[in-house]
Amino acid sequence: MDRGGRRFVAGFLAVPLLLYAIYVIVPCAQAFLLAFTGWRGVNATPEFVGADNFRRLLADDVFWRAAGHNLLLLLLLPPVTIVIALLFALLLGGQGRGVVGGRAAVRGAGFYRVVFFFPHVLAVALVAVLFQQVFRPDRSGMLNAPLIALGFEPVGFLSDPGVALWAVLGVLVWQAVGFYVVLFSAGLASIPRDLFEAAAIDGAGGARLFAGVTLPLLRDTVQAGWVYLGVAALDVFAVVWVMTAERGGPDHSTTVMAAETYRNAFQYSRFGYACAMGVVLFLFAAGFAVLALRLSRRERIEFR
Repeated sequence: MDRGGRRFVAGFLAVPLLLYAIYVIVPCAQAFLLAFTGWRGVNATPEFVGADNFRRLLADDVFWRAAGHNLLLLLLLPPVTIVIALLFALLLGGQGRGVVGGRAAVRGAGFYRVVFFFPHVLAVALVAVLFQQVFRPDRSGMLNAPLIALGFEPVGFLSDPGVALWAVLGVLVWQAVGFYVVLFSAGLASIPRDLFEAAAIDGAGGARLFAGVTLPLLRDTVQAGWVYLGVAALDVFAVVWVMTAERGGPDHSTTVMAAETYRNAFQYSRFGYACAMGVVLFLFAAGFAVLALRLSRRERIEFR
């Protein structure tokens, strides 16, 4: 690229980079600095307290319980969502369409993809309010109404500490699956049919086609989805805050790190302490992303 081309590109990138620096990098840097202060949101000059906030955080049982909930979601949300999305993408888009041993797409696949994608379009707060009604423990609850009609006791999906977090996980999977169905369907459509034909001639059946052709060529797409879902599992604030009892209850059974950060900042006015929580959450997310990318590193597969 010549000097004129570089200037042209730099001119287009200057404003977006400036806005990114002002609204993302600078606030993040401020949060890191405030994590070492006792700022309560009203004092003009934050008092420097060193690492006191982080020492206090080590003894905060509620925060580490919230971190455990995030870790559970991190372990379950990506694999469950990806497996379900891959299954639906294969059912809708097929693999090796028209190839012996392959699987053809179903009729109306485009319509089904729109239906699957629709939950992803809904605002997270709207989804949380919707599932508050679905999980109601009386006859107006969509899940409990049939149980009550059959003479069973209603399930406290949001009031039972042993069940509430699983209800949150179910909502997260329900909302996320549709996006990955569309993503994986696009990946399937990009795989050349010749590869399926060659595998089918060698005697590969549907399972072998998936394990030997489809999955390896979708690996980069699955990897990106895994990282995105992992980061999403560390930031489930809206669903927990809107849908669950006591905004993270009952008895802190569904609280997550982001909820505790918000609670300490805007309910208890412990902004310095909340920033320390935010720093820990950032390190969790960055560490997961780096680890996931390193573990899945491999030579890039190219096909035409």
